[in-house]
Amino acid sequence: MPFRRRAEKKTNYRKRLALLKPGLPRVVVRKSLSYMSIQMVEYEADGDKTLFSFLSKVLKNFGWTRSCSNTPAAYLTGFLFGLEAKKRGKTKAIVDFGLQRSTKGNKLYAAIAGMKHAGLEINVGAEMLPSEERIKGKHVSDDIEKEFEEVKRKIQDSYKT
Repeated sequence: MPFRRRAEKKTNYRKRLALLKPGLPRVVVRKSLSYMSIQMVEYEADGDKTLFSFLSKVLKNFGWTRSCSNTPAAYLTGFLFGLEAKKRGKTKAIVDFGLQRSTKGNKLYAAIAGMKHAGLEINVGAEMLPSEERIKGKHVSDDIEKEFEEVKRKIQDSYKT
């Protein structure tokens, strides 16, 4: 009889073991139709411990008026997450996408790009990250770039103090 989560196709235990072996905290990135969720998780013998997490909805506090599920919002959420990780003394992490499909330049990698730009060391190839134009939202609309830059500046300012 297989493990329950394996039978439900929720956990791939071989991939999970490979993620846990280096001993680094995992950055768990999940997307839904409305939001992007990012968590910093550490392994413990009696169960994983979530250190902190962000939902892209928090961007509204910084003046983001657009959708919280597009590529620029994913980048900004990752950027905010990266700054918080550095503040808490976490400089390296391993990415955990779970069972989500990993394709070049998607929203998951936009969040990783934000974390890398914030200074978090994550081993992901540069060819997998979306282009600067997609990150800034030029594919969404022409006027989104100004709001993107303003929100990014507000996020940086909030972590300078």
